[in-house]
Amino acid sequence: STLVVATGSATAFFTWQSSQKNNQAPTVAIGQSQPSPSEQPAAISPSISQNQINPQPKVAAPSTEKTAQVYWVRDRATDIEIVPVPVKVKSDNREEALLTAAMNRLFEGTPDQELLNTIPQGTKLRSLKVKPNGIHVDLTKPFTEGGGTVSMQGRIAQVLYTATTLNPKASVYLSVEGKPLTVLGGEGLMIDQPLTRQQFEQESGAKTE
Repeated sequence: STLVVATGSATAFFTWQSSQKNNQAPTVAIGQSQPSPSEQPAAISPSISQNQINPQPKVAAPSTEKTAQVYWVRDRATDIEIVPVPVKVKSDNREEALLTAAMNRLFEGTPDQELLNTIPQGTKLRSLKVKPNGIHVDLTKPFTEGGGTVSMQGRIAQVLYTATTLNPKASVYLSVEGKPLTVLGGEGLMIDQPLTRQQFEQESGAKTE
């Protein structure tokens, strides 16, 4: 009897311990979840173009060889004749650049021994500007020196016709050392501004080839 009671007590003890273990809540490890590398928010960087970092310098228009009409004089018995001669000049496509190159070529001398250059030696172009009201040409002081009436008419014609080679109907405002030219030479040839081809031919009787 004693053995049976002891055996039953031991069985009951182990049964009770097992039930206690089963009733304990399981331990769960809870950690703060971290996003995977693929879920990380992308960094936003400002958009900067390469031109903002390294601005591109302005490139000047390339100069190429072009043909311009430059005008000289052929002396006739009763009048003067304005003769256009095509010449090669270095210029870009801008009107001012081409006219400036043509005018500078005019002051270098005639390409033909049969033609005359009535512009006094030493005359230089100070500036040439194409504006809405016409072409403004400024020359150095030697332009006003020496010569008779035919010479003075010839030099006016050479400058006027060369300056208007791209636009024959354009008006020309002529100045010397920055001052409008109103009287030319010792004989006092009056210069009405602005100058035009039509007006010049009517007043001088000059002809063009």
